[in-house]
Amino acid sequence: MLKKRDLTDCLALYPLLIHPDVFPYVRYKPGSYEEFLFMTKQGIEAEERGEMISRTISDEWEQPIGTINLYDIDNGAGFLGTWLGKPYHGMGYNILAKEMFFDEVFFHHHIETIFLRIRKENLRSQKATEKIPYVTFANYTKSSVYESINNNPKGYQYNLYEITKDAYTLYSKKNASQLTEHAHQMKA
Repeated sequence: MLKKRDLTDCLALYPLLIHPDVFPYVRYKPGSYEEFLFMTKQGIEAEERGEMISRTISDEWEQPIGTINLYDIDNGAGFLGTWLGKPYHGMGYNILAKEMFFDEVFFHHHIETIFLRIRKENLRSQKATEKIPYVTFANYTKSSVYESINNNPKGYQYNLYEITKDAYTLYSKKNASQLTEHAHQMKA
């Protein structure tokens, strides 16, 4: 479901990216397919330098359907950016991709905190984020980060959310133990 980004996925991803329900909410907005290729190449190079982690999200048939990225990595923290093509909204891919990605970045990289900045008018993403049990609303607890993301040249206003490695690990262990208990009950 997740794989390292490569240029061969761009042809399938670009039409999904430019859909009017997706494009306004992506971090980088390419003006053309060629610009999308160039931006993807830059992202691959940034990952090689340790500045970001970027993965392509695929469906069950390994067709690219979106991306998930950790940007601006600094001191064990970074900002999450995820988008899925419109035909894949509401099908469960988002949470599956996030949990696979969180497993990778928390347990195979030196990441301790993932921040999510979501535009205040993007109610769909806010509601989806607030359903995740290990996410914390952080406008007040991380006020310096909150102020910095809202001091931007385009004037966008964001809400800030935080996922810590500890909160995610606790959730993962609790969930795994509940699944194990359920499996034992089914055998009895």
